[in-house]
Amino acid sequence: MNEKEVFKVDKEDFIAWLTLNRPEKRNTMNQAFFKGLRQHFQEFDQDEDVRVVIIKAEGKSFTAGIDFVELGSLIQGEGARFRENLAREIRHLQDCISVIEKCRKPVIAAVHGHCIGGGVDLITACDIRLASQDAIFSIRETRVAIVADLGTLQRLPFIIGHGWFRELALTGRDFTAEEAYRMGLVTRLCENQEALYAQARELAQEIASCSPLTVQGVKEVILYSRDHGVYPGLHYVAQKNAAILPSKDLMEAFQAFIEKRAPKFVGD
Repeated sequence: MNEKEVFKVDKEDFIAWLTLNRPEKRNTMNQAFFKGLRQHFQEFDQDEDVRVVIIKAEGKSFTAGIDFVELGSLIQGEGARFRENLAREIRHLQDCISVIEKCRKPVIAAVHGHCIGGGVDLITACDIRLASQDAIFSIRETRVAIVADLGTLQRLPFIIGHGWFRELALTGRDFTAEEAYRMGLVTRLCENQEALYAQARELAQEIASCSPLTVQGVKEVILYSRDHGVYPGLHYVAQKNAAILPSKDLMEAFQAFIEKRAPKFVGD
């Protein structure tokens, strides 16, 4: 199975659905997975017909995490050269997850079943996370003697705060969709998969109806402010708005308000 076959892509109404499509392997993350993830998100970033991306999965699990059968060979070796190559490979895999966050388009994760280890790395790089009642999460790495290294330890504290985060990261325990909802990891809790995907679609449509350049600008400013702080973030957004305003979408918003109709934004 090549990197393209690990996923399915469907597009409708400015929304791209990216489906993890290795259900027989519980959508575990192998080399083809990481390569395909990077390729798809680079394409979504440049596709003007995509305003929002939804990640979902086939089968019983969202993802059971890293495919240790295939990627386990990466940690077998010794010596300085091996360790340098291992560090380089880890950075490559990190980049393949970070491409989700770096994509200008908002990304929604719709999680059902198990979301384990690398799966948590993946969803913390998304902008919004939804879950069905049957979802189970785990930062599993401490239980297999690995320091989580693809983004969870860096991103999750900003999402749920250090209290919950440290408990979950240090114990590696499973936690339920209800717990994930209470701590703020997921913002919507749905009865089943059908309701989950309906909720994801509704939320994506709401985002896609807004001015796309503005939405992308908001995502960029959020990430810049997280990484640089409040005052640099304020300076950055002042420069951004000075560069893009006024826009055709802003004029359309004013005109639509006067005419008492819904605006039709084109991203210009």
